[in-house]
Amino acid sequence: MFSTVNAVKFIFSKSAIATINTGLHQPGRISILAQLYRYSSSVTSKSTFRSNLNLPEWKAPSLLTKKSISSISTLQIKKRPIRKKRPEDTEDGHFSVTAYATAEEYDLEKLLSGLVQQELYEPKKFICTDDNGVDPDVLYVSAKYQVGKEPRDIFFFREGTVILWNIGELESSNVLSFLRQYEQDSYEESLVTSESEQMVYNYVPTEGTGAHLKRGQMLLTKEEDSYLEKYTFSNAMSLSVKLGTWEASLDKYIDSIAFVTEDLKRGTKIKMSRADMLRKTGELFALRHLINLSSDLLDTPDFYWDREHLENLYAQTCAYFSISRRTKVMNEKLNHCVELADLISSNLNDAHHVRLEWMIIILIMVEVLFEIIHYAERYMDNNHHQEAEINPN
Repeated sequence: MFSTVNAVKFIFSKSAIATINTGLHQPGRISILAQLYRYSSSVTSKSTFRSNLNLPEWKAPSLLTKKSISSISTLQIKKRPIRKKRPEDTEDGHFSVTAYATAEEYDLEKLLSGLVQQELYEPKKFICTDDNGVDPDVLYVSAKYQVGKEPRDIFFFREGTVILWNIGELESSNVLSFLRQYEQDSYEESLVTSESEQMVYNYVPTEGTGAHLKRGQMLLTKEEDSYLEKYTFSNAMSLSVKLGTWEASLDKYIDSIAFVTEDLKRGTKIKMSRADMLRKTGELFALRHLINLSSDLLDTPDFYWDREHLENLYAQTCAYFSISRRTKVMNEKLNHCVELADLISSNLNDAHHVRLEWMIIILIMVEVLFEIIHYAERYMDNNHHQEAEINPN
């Protein structure tokens, strides 16, 4: 025979509780466990009940002391979240499109020659984004050997981005490896992977419907000039991945000067030279130049001025990737960094000026000291001459 206490222990064993949890619906579980708890309280102490159930002890969290609060760094900057808009799964009948930013620039002319020699991709068109034919900066190629009915297309942008349509992972890796010999200022592989974009595309189900973006899915037409629709989507994806690399560069820049802000807060000497600060300022303005002057982040390319449908498609895709908002946030961060750089430069220049002033003061004091010594020597010489005249012998 089990005693009353042993019966309670058995009821609250792990196997019994698991049976109650799996065998009854939620209201029934709550009712039974509540009644058992009230019954157990009358036959055993709370400490015995807690020890039998192996329940964790709850302790009130201790409050932060003033010292611990003051030790918290003000430089715990909110990190930029990893921005991913990837499809969870590619459904049957849907195809993937992936964008990478691998370098600052591609040599498209040499790349075209390399692709011709490789004989795996057929160059289709050299597209000019300014629409005047003077300086083509997008190379559109298609795979010669088809796998299935859907073609495999690639768009190479001169600014160092590549968009792969219906290209598998193995083939994508081979294309990226082939690209390295034509890159200028290549990015790190981890950055290329983390800032990539991937979406899915398909074709519009009915005729008469134009290409559009719907719920993160690109819908194309099957017209002869559908490559222009692919180019439009690719152009927006290219901007997004390129902006992603610049965002990562800005985050890295902010981390590199975080210790200087700590020095300013503590009132200690800034551990950075004027030459280093000048280089940091140069990096900042170079990034600002890339974003605001050397890209199409702030304006629609001239290519779409006489192609209204493509312009709307480009605007939809840019809005999907939040390019305008991200650009605005980046410019606000850049403005803050510029103000901080100006403050640090001013502080370093002031320290340099103070150092120069002390050097001048020391030089003046040395000159005065030498003059005093010369005056003392002349005074001693005059005394010797006077004594010699008075006592010639």
